[in-house]
This record gives sequence, C-alpha cells and structure tokens, in this order.
Amino acid sequence: MTSTVNYLGGGQFALAAAEPEPPGPGQVRIDVAYTGICGTDLHIAHGAMDHRVHPPQPIGHEMSGRIGALGAGVTGWSAGDAVTVMPLSWCGECPACLAGHRHICHRLVFVGIDAPGAMQSSWTVPAELLVRLPDGLALDRAALIEPTAVAVHDVRRSRLRAGERAVIVGAGPVGLLIGCVSRAVGAEVLVVEIDPHRRAVAQDLGFATADPLRDLEWSDADVAFEVSGSPGGVRTATDVLAVRGRLVVVAIHAKPREVDLHRVFWRELELIGVRVYDRGDFEEAARLVAAGEVPADRLISRVVPLQEAATAFDALEAGGVVKVLVDCGGAS
Repeated sequence: MTSTVNYLGGGQFALAAAEPEPPGPGQVRIDVAYTGICGTDLHIAHGAMDHRVHPPQPIGHEMSGRIGALGAGVTGWSAGDAVTVMPLSWCGECPACLAGHRHICHRLVFVGIDAPGAMQSSWTVPAELLVRLPDGLALDRAALIEPTAVAVHDVRRSRLRAGERAVIVGAGPVGLLIGCVSRAVGAEVLVVEIDPHRRAVAQDLGFATADPLRDLEWSDADVAFEVSGSPGGVRTATDVLAVRGRLVVVAIHAKPREVDLHRVFWRELELIGVRVYDRGDFEEAARLVAAGEVPADRLISRVVPLQEAATAFDALEAGGVVKVLVDCGGAS
C-alpha cells in the first residue's frame, strides 16, 4: 500500500492509503525517501493556491528517492537508482518553448502544484523528469537539490563572478542557498536580514550579515538578490547597488512594489527576473550538495514522519527553522 498526504482544499490535509500506481509507458514509480516543505507549500496550506491544486491531491516537489519500477520503453534507468525530480512539464510549442526557454513555458505544469506531488511513499512520474543523484549522496541531503537549483539559476542569471560583491536581502532558505552558491562562485557575500534568529543562522553558516535598520553600510554591490518579498527589501536591494549593478528579483511579490526608478536611471542599474531552473541548474545543484558547498546537514532543521506531515507546516509557520523534511518511508 502507498501512504499519501492529500491536500483537501481550504488548507486541510488528510492521510490516505491506496494501491501504488503502476508506471505506464515512459513512466517510473519512485519509492520516495524525503520530501521538503517550502514557502510555496505553505501558501498551498493557507488555501492561497486552490485555483491550481486539484484536491484530493498530494503536493510537494523537493524530494529524493529510489526507482521502484520502470514502465514500458524506459531506458537508461534501473530499479534502485537514486534520483530526484525536476518538477517541470512544458508544452514545447509556445513562444517561450520555441525560443529555448522551456522552463518558463506559457503553459507550464509545475508538478507538485498543478499535478500530484511527492508527499507520498510511492510516486509515479514521467521518466524525463528524473535527475540522477551523485554516488554516495545521502537521500535526506538530496532533498535540498531542488531549492538549491533555484539558487543556482538565480546566481547564473545574475552573471555573478569571482571577486564581485553580492548582497542577499532575506535569510530564508532560498536566501541562504543563494549565499552558498554565490560563495562557491567566489563572490564576497553579505546577507541582510531584519530578523535576529535568521541573521544568526546566516552567521553560523559563515556569512557576513547586516541589519538593514541599523548597520547596513554597503552601497557598492555588484549584485543584489531581493529574496524578502517586502517593500523594504526592494528599497534595500536597490540602494546597495553600485553603478551598473544588477538587481535580481527572486521573491514572489503578490502585489506591485514601488521601485526607485530614478536610482535605476542614475546608476544605470539592471533589473533581472528569475524563475525556477533548467536541467543544467539541477545538475549543478546536485554537484554542489554532494561536494558540501551547500551544507545540507546544517540546513535541515527537522525531519517528521509522513503520518505527522501537518506538523512540518506548523514548524515552518512558527519560524525558527530553515528546512523541514517529511520522511515518506518509501525508500527505507
């Protein structure tokens, strides 16, 4: 039997049991080891994405596991292979896809939101979504590859180079991962965070930090990553940039924000949007996690069993944690 945590709509979840879905042609069945909870999942739990999720449906897209069964026509994979999933399915026909930007397809299906996700012990997906894990990488750490791929994509889009100065505004999980990737590139990193606990976490990871309300002194950064999603964060990220600096908008801003366009004009700043990732980002993320450039063991704050998945959402809501994983038990 497969154990599944289904989202029921209106912020409600329920544990259910069902027969495992056999993989069809071109599909694989994954025995899921761990599923991470992210801010998007928290939005779903609040009922804010009920227009996209189709209850009863398992959610979750940060995961690791092992292949349990192969469907007809699947080659290059074997049962027992350690994998994660790049949870994007594109149409291949829209202007974005035809221009080579399939990850921002006009009709993109984000698996785990628009389609059933990984918060279950057995998950059947198209084989084309699989990403192989490096040998020896622990499955709990591998569950951080997807959010790390977000950070890799953000840093790559920023064109950050060794020796440049990068400011990350917001020390949540994605902000910390952007800091790790920026440090791996060879940049000088400053993490700006208003919350003392999050600032302390960033310091424990070896980053220089600043409180934007008291001790922020940088005004010559080459790149600023806005990860806070707040009006103040937008102002800070704009203010710290040097001439021809690059402002990278990482956070999802639910409403329009004021931007100091005079400063954009006066300093010839660039504004760069970033969204999800491509396969190259995923593969680089796997390498960084396996190499320890991303200290996954120090970022995982708590692991809860699948039967107690609701407590993972509660822990994120309460704060004081970085990453919470759900032990789905499929690969044990």
